[in-house]
Amino acid sequence: MADGSRPRVPAPVRHILARLPRRPGAWVFTLALNTILPAHLDADARRLLARRRVRLAVTDAGLAFDVAWTGSAFAPVHGAGAPDVVIGATLHDLGLLATRKEDPDTLFFSRRLVMEGDTELGLFIKNTLDAIDGALFDPRRLTPSALLRTATRGAT
Repeated sequence: MADGSRPRVPAPVRHILARLPRRPGAWVFTLALNTILPAHLDADARRLLARRRVRLAVTDAGLAFDVAWTGSAFAPVHGAGAPDVVIGATLHDLGLLATRKEDPDTLFFSRRLVMEGDTELGLFIKNTLDAIDGALFDPRRLTPSALLRTATRGAT
């Protein structure tokens, strides 16, 4: 463990994860976003997010997923091009954020949550997520059947 008692992905696991293809992980991450977030995005939010590339970096796992709002859903973004904003933290800290066990401001000011690039977009995303009641990524809402329903809706 690093930083005292905060868990981190072990180096051998990071070594393996960093070499895995990005597309399957980006697809699953996008399904999770589309299961939870679109209902919470008003017209202004949808306009601000349109075609903006957002990268979630899992710093201790060597993973990064790029997504963009297409107008009706989030979609994985692959290929060349820099993200508009990068939001990064360890897997443990991202889990704390997603389950609302830690406040993003606390993590940011303790340098455990990093935001690079378009900070206005990053703050907008943070404030949008803060406005949602309850855990963002409640495992009960992210069952395989819920993700499959989201994937099926997106394919039609």
